[in-house]
Amino acid sequence: MSIARLNKVTFVGLTENRERLLQDLQNLGCLHIEPLAPEYETPAAAVGPGGGAREALQFLREYPHRRRQSRDTSRFDAVEVERKTLDVRRRLLELTDERDFLIKRIQDMRPWGDFVFSPLHEMGNLRFWFYIVPHRDMPKVTELGLPYEIVKKDNRNSYVVVISENEPEGMPVNRTHTGYQPRHVLEALLEDVELAIEDVQAERAYLTRWYKLLKDNIAALEDQAALTAALHQTYTSHEMFALRGWAPQDRLPQLTDYARRHRVHMDIKEAEPDDNPPTYLENPLWLSAGEDLVNFYMTPGYRTWDPSPVVFISFALFFAMILADAGYALLLGILLLFFWRKMGASQAGRRFRPLCLTIVCFSLLFGMLIGSYFGVAPPGGTPLAALHLLDMTNTNLMMEISVFIGCIHVILGASMDAMRYKNPIEGLESVGWACVVTAGLVFLISTAYAPGILKPLAVLLAGAGGILVLLFAAPFDKPLSRLMKGLLGLTKLTGAFGDVLSYLRLFALGLASGSLALEFNRMAAGIYEAMPGIGIFFGFLVLLLGHAVNLALGLASAVIHGLRLNVIEFFNWGLKEEGWQFKPFRRNER
Repeated sequence: MSIARLNKVTFVGLTENRERLLQDLQNLGCLHIEPLAPEYETPAAAVGPGGGAREALQFLREYPHRRRQSRDTSRFDAVEVERKTLDVRRRLLELTDERDFLIKRIQDMRPWGDFVFSPLHEMGNLRFWFYIVPHRDMPKVTELGLPYEIVKKDNRNSYVVVISENEPEGMPVNRTHTGYQPRHVLEALLEDVELAIEDVQAERAYLTRWYKLLKDNIAALEDQAALTAALHQTYTSHEMFALRGWAPQDRLPQLTDYARRHRVHMDIKEAEPDDNPPTYLENPLWLSAGEDLVNFYMTPGYRTWDPSPVVFISFALFFAMILADAGYALLLGILLLFFWRKMGASQAGRRFRPLCLTIVCFSLLFGMLIGSYFGVAPPGGTPLAALHLLDMTNTNLMMEISVFIGCIHVILGASMDAMRYKNPIEGLESVGWACVVTAGLVFLISTAYAPGILKPLAVLLAGAGGILVLLFAAPFDKPLSRLMKGLLGLTKLTGAFGDVLSYLRLFALGLASGSLALEFNRMAAGIYEAMPGIGIFFGFLVLLLGHAVNLALGLASAVIHGLRLNVIEFFNWGLKEEGWQFKPFRRNER
């Protein structure tokens, strides 16, 4: 649960051994390659086979009438199928664009009829300019003093041809583009293009017979594309090549042993202060979804800290507070149980299963605490009623809980940011902000539960925090600059206040979800009472649709605002530097 320490690794060897080294490194899967080739030698994107394998697969998947799938692997060439598919896709896009252009041009020319332009020298360098002019603007055309002819009229516009050497200025409308080709020529071209599109679609239909085999070989194609891209990232000079990358410290013995056995020179250096290594987040599988939540917004800097565990837990907690119903949580748990094995079939699914399970457990527990089961409170005297400890309608209590969680979240972020510095003086500003927010929390507790007792402590913490921010916002600057930046840093006080209050959305959205569930229940009960008998059907329909809509809104709010509180408010105080993600050069095929 930390950011792995990386070392800069450089391999030097004979060019004839370059591809074998890259293949072996791809099998090891522990090196993030850093381009060494000059800019003009490094391609902008992956080249070679596999670079567009997924685009080719998607193109074949979208064809509505796939041919019977071939299983003869001896006749299947994945690279050739990918190349042909991408070529067909390119030609189809070009032909479709050309067809759309011709249809639009023919449509624009239709009001003017089918005609052929005379050569320009025969017309004395005069040209025809075509305009569709509203009747009310025709006087403006007359005022220009240019020769014109009204070809036709309808109830709104006049179709005007103006004769002029250059495009007339002052016309009330933009001209209609007709081009130089006669309409019958464009119609013939359109027919040729449509026939060509049919031919290309026939080629596409033929290639769909290889869809299943291409899908099975997609990983191998992407591995080959990655290998080709890595070849272009090495530096080659005559018979020697060099490859550089970043590797975790715990994989260095493996790389060193490989270099010794294959007689490849290997140089290892620790990251220097001027280096900007990629960020490699190390977490167990059950926390790996926290990495995805963090990287969704930004990658922490290499010299910061790993917020994945905090984001994992806080996102699940915020999700539960916004969903605010044990019945909805139970329904999500049933869906998760149904899809559990299917999620385990993919790496992404295995990463997100623990997060989904945590969300369901937190949501179920919080729903029990507020006593909401599809908007219905448990009857008094039951075991479920004994777990009903929080009243969602108690506005003051729920707002205090939301603000308390916000304070803890911000304090944790500032504290973790302070701990990451090797020089403690650099982290004192973050310590100051943690003290200021703690002072606000203590003041809130003293006001609500211990009037007058804790207020002096709150004042002391606020003063100490303010002094730390003032003195250590720029600890290594000259005194005057240090003081000015400290005063500027204190202006973030309003930001801290706003960020903490932003957590009130947890209560507001949870209350909205519970209120909607309760209202749908009342509507269904009212329909049943108004129409005995048949009313049970319509009441059930209202319940089903109403709770489905409420659940969808709750899920959307929980995801959006659960992420927002982490990546905006929390990261604002906890992560001051952005980095770039560690992407190991490894094989996807297994």
